[in-house]
Amino acid sequence: MKELFKKIAKLIDVKSIISLSLTFVFCYLALGNFVPIEIFISVYSIVIGFYFGTQYEKTKNKIEENKEE
Repeated sequence: MKELFKKIAKLIDVKSIISLSLTFVFCYLALGNFVPIEIFISVYSIVIGFYFGTQYEKTKNKIEENKEE
């Protein structure tokens, strides 16, 4: 149960909130034909790429710090 709360707490950071809200907004706009699908794919790819890129860097830095110790 504590693991579940830890995972939920990790989701509540600024990058996650922005990524999730942007995902929902752009899905709504794309499905409602307010935005062309090409623009949706471009913007969404950039945001998700940035999010996972920063997550990867964080993990990589932690691994390198543990190796140095």
